[in-house]
Amino acid sequence: MNWRRYLFHFYLDASIHVALSVFALIEITCIFFGLSRDNHISYLVFFGTIACYNFVKYGVEAKKYFLVSNTYHKNIQVVSFIAGGFALYHSFFVSFEAWIGLAVLSVLTSLYAVPLLPNAKNLRSLGGLKIFIVAMVWAGTTVVLPVVAADRVLDWDVSIELVQRFLMVLILMLPFEIRDLDYDDPELRTLPQRFGYLKTKIFGAAGAVVFFFLTFMKDYLTFFEVFGKGLAFLGLAVLMLVTRRNQSQFFSSFWVEAIPIFWWACILVLDVFLVP
Repeated sequence: MNWRRYLFHFYLDASIHVALSVFALIEITCIFFGLSRDNHISYLVFFGTIACYNFVKYGVEAKKYFLVSNTYHKNIQVVSFIAGGFALYHSFFVSFEAWIGLAVLSVLTSLYAVPLLPNAKNLRSLGGLKIFIVAMVWAGTTVVLPVVAADRVLDWDVSIELVQRFLMVLILMLPFEIRDLDYDDPELRTLPQRFGYLKTKIFGAAGAVVFFFLTFMKDYLTFFEVFGKGLAFLGLAVLMLVTRRNQSQFFSSFWVEAIPIFWWACILVLDVFLVP
């Protein structure tokens, strides 16, 4: 494996890509609501996502997280601990209210990987609920946390944004569910297992429509946000159209998870040309 391919794989496997996607969604929330950027909450979430996602992926058992023999995974372990250190540093600068939100989301994330009781199942094993739990954590992290950190009231518009973000993340997870359809344990009862490949795609397309039209339920609405949400709607709709059961190697792990990053880039450009 040449060094470019190694770095690309490491970028994905060490959860840096998904952390950048979460960071992008926080930035989009700040732009839509005109929030004063709290760099500490943004960086805390970015580095915390790397540490938490790697724990969920590689460290379901604590001994597997600390006792690593493979060099590649040792490097991921080092990155995880460094990211955790940076997250801890930035955590000292966030408000008490943000800390409460972080604590709730952290507990939910921990229960996703580690069962509450020795003989109980973790939330990750509840396949039918898995994507809803992940969508809820992402929505809370990328909408509620930056709003709370900016000392803004959780009003009606924030609630609508929260529902929209929940739907967006839910749709983004469907290609992963479809990809794993032939490999997931039938007991997981994921959406494609329950309703089939085609109905899952229809569910995602319908969710994209609901996502867009919820925009018009906001009390304060600008053409900039409508245009921005329209771009997201098109991206989600095209995603559902092109998603297949037999996917290319990086379709879900790179391209799907890159959608929030591309959306952020588009929002930044729109912000320059559409906002006076």
